[in-house]
Amino acid sequence: MTAAFASSHRQETRAEQLESLRRRMASIAGKKAGAAAAPADDLLPDSESQLALPPWLADLLPVPVPRGTVAVLSGARSLLLSVVAAVTAAGGNAAIVGQPDIGLLAAAEMGADLSRLAVIPDPGTDPVEVAAVLVDGMDLVVLGLGGRRVPPTRARAVVARARNKGCTLLVTGGDWQGAPTRLAARVCGYEITAGGRPGFGRIGGVRLQVSGTCAGRRVTSPARAG
Repeated sequence: MTAAFASSHRQETRAEQLESLRRRMASIAGKKAGAAAAPADDLLPDSESQLALPPWLADLLPVPVPRGTVAVLSGARSLLLSVVAAVTAAGGNAAIVGQPDIGLLAAAEMGADLSRLAVIPDPGTDPVEVAAVLVDGMDLVVLGLGGRRVPPTRARAVVARARNKGCTLLVTGGDWQGAPTRLAARVCGYEITAGGRPGFGRIGGVRLQVSGTCAGRRVTSPARAG
C-alpha cells in the first residue's frame, strides 16, 4: 500500500487527488465491513477495540488506548514509529501524513509491514483534510501539523469521524484540543550491537524516556528500548 500523495499548484488537480483518495478509502472500508454490520465496540474483543501498541508502551500506559481516539505525540520519532510498527505488524493499515523525512527504514527494523503503510509526505496546505479522508479506511493515521492550529470545531468533527470509523489519530508537530493522551519521548541512550573488535558495532535500538498523560493519569517511564 505504500504510496505518495503529491502536491499540485492547480486546485482542480488537488480536488481530483482528494476524490481519488476518498474512493480508495471507501473501498478499503467496504472490505473491512463486509456484508454484515459491524458489532458495537463494547462487543468487540480487546484485540479489535484497542490500538495495537509495542509491548513496552502497553505496559507503561495506565489503560489501553481505544481505537477511534486522538493522541498527541512529541519528541523522539521512535515513539510514533514503534506504534506504526505495532499496528501494521498486527495486520492493520496505517498512513503517515505531512512527515516528508520520516524514517521508514527505522519503522521496518521495528517490525513494521510497509505493505500496509501509506505515506503522504506533502498533503498541501490542508493536511487535516487529507487525514480526515484517510480515517475512513485506515486503522491508524499519523498527522504532522507542521505547527498549524486546528480550530476546536474542526477538531471535534474529525474526532467524531475517527471514532465512528474506529481509526486512531496520532498528532505530531502541533496541538489537538481535547486529546486524552499526550506523550513526549526523548532519546536517553542507544543499544549497540557489538562488532568484531573493540570500538566497532552498530546501533541496534534506542532507549526512550516517555512522559505525559493518558486518560487523565500521569505517565512517567524509566529508559526503555524503542
